Amino acid sequence: MDLLNDMALFVEVARAMSFRRAAEAMGIPNSTLSRRVSALEKAIGLRLMHRTTRRLELTEAGQIYYERCKRIVEEARLAHEQLGELLAQPSGVLRASLPVDFANSTLAPLIAEFARRHPGIRFEFDLTPRRVDLVSEPFDVAIRMGASEDSTLVARLLATLGTHLYASPAYLLRVGEPGQPADLGTHDGLSLKTAARTVWKLSRPGTDQAVEIDIGGRFQLNSVGLLRRLATLDLGIALLPDIVVAEDLAAGRLQRVLPDWQGPPTPVYAMTETRLLPAKTQRFIEFLRERLDQAMG
Repeated sequence: MDLLNDMALFVEVARAMSFRRAAEAMGIPNSTLSRRVSALEKAIGLRLMHRTTRRLELTEAGQIYYERCKRIVEEARLAHEQLGELLAQPSGVLRASLPVDFANSTLAPLIAEFARRHPGIRFEFDLTPRRVDLVSEPFDVAIRMGASEDSTLVARLLATLGTHLYASPAYLLRVGEPGQPADLGTHDGLSLKTAARTVWKLSRPGTDQAVEIDIGGRFQLNSVGLLRRLATLDLGIALLPDIVVAEDLAAGRLQRVLPDWQGPPTPVYAMTETRLLPAKTQRFIEFLRERLDQAMG
């Protein structure tokens, strides 16, 4: 008896909760499937399923065995798939949840390059500020910015983004450029809405100097993209990831303020439900890590 194959057959029956439906899905006779599962039960010495003419139920032992077997079978399937990908391009649908602003400002050209490299992959992207549930929702990966707080998921660090203060030349010409962090208290701050009190934590690289500045201003919002845009429209100073403002900086729409000071770095993670990933997802994560590293270098 091929134990792994019989485990895979049992998993399919347990997933479908029907010998007939499982047999049709796998293209094998119902009688063959029933005989193989019975042989598995005999080899184990425990009944895994209660069979009647009207329904099929897993026994307590069957439920435990199913939970363990489905992971083993999936791991074996992925191992075969990944070996096959050494000779062929990955394919299938890649479903990813992306942060709205970061996707538009930074990930879009990387996604275009990845799509050109892998024509066999189709893409379904959900751009949302909410944190999707990777367990109950059909996503292969979620890209998230900020601290990883969900210990039930697998977090792969893609990049750590440096952050600095930015403002438009016109704003600084009108209001004056701050000479030290304490001067920021008299400026219009453009800030992300995270709490009732807005505080910028700044540090000076190469020293042990660190300060916390209470920021005032008329605008608090939950969009990095709009924050950056308002800064280009001369409305104040914003603390932003460097990679997000690279084009505005090059075009002269923004300039760095207090260049000797920096904000807390922003980590970017690829979140998945499991470490066992199909080739399409693995390559997407590896590609983003490589290209983000190059962009920041």
